[in-house]
Amino acid sequence: MSVKQCHHHGGGKKKLLKKIGIVFGILCIIVLLIFFLTWAILQPKSPRFVLQDATIYGFNVSAPILLSSNYQVTISSRNPNSKIGIYYDKLDVFATYHNQQITYFTVIQPVYQGHKEVNIWSPFVYGTNVPIAPYNGASLSQDQSNGAIALVIKINGRVRFRVGSFISRRYHIHVTCQAYIPFGNKNSGIAGVVTGVKYQLAQKCSVNV
Repeated sequence: MSVKQCHHHGGGKKKLLKKIGIVFGILCIIVLLIFFLTWAILQPKSPRFVLQDATIYGFNVSAPILLSSNYQVTISSRNPNSKIGIYYDKLDVFATYHNQQITYFTVIQPVYQGHKEVNIWSPFVYGTNVPIAPYNGASLSQDQSNGAIALVIKINGRVRFRVGSFISRRYHIHVTCQAYIPFGNKNSGIAGVVTGVKYQLAQKCSVNV
């Protein structure tokens, strides 16, 4: 005796799965549309950083091409958004010279930045007997004798954005601040680095999120 297969039930399941897939796809499109419309209306902007000043407390190039340096920098961050808050989950500050890192990482503690708020940090950025490339050692010694040094202060970290109760995923943030720091007046006849002097820079930084 043969058993007849019921094609009706198989076709019904396929139609049901198809309807569920269509509904799920429509819901995903609606959610994405709401997200993009909200994002467009709020017009989110990246935070703005300014390197306000720098103070040199130590600078010495020694053989075999080692650098010991100590700076205190003042950095301000402003949230330009009126409806978006920013979580700075992790920020590392360090100095580079000719694309080579010359200090350790200095950690800025996590903080929440509200709408239109400004945060100011004054971290010490330093390194002791940091090995540097020979050509950078010669260039640093020349800068020292000339009375000024062109550093780049960098901040790398992770941020999240908050809109109401919604908090975004983490994004990487990269901040680059050009810092031309004088060592003093080289025409004054004073050799070496003049330490403990705060130099006003007011240099805008580039921000990439």
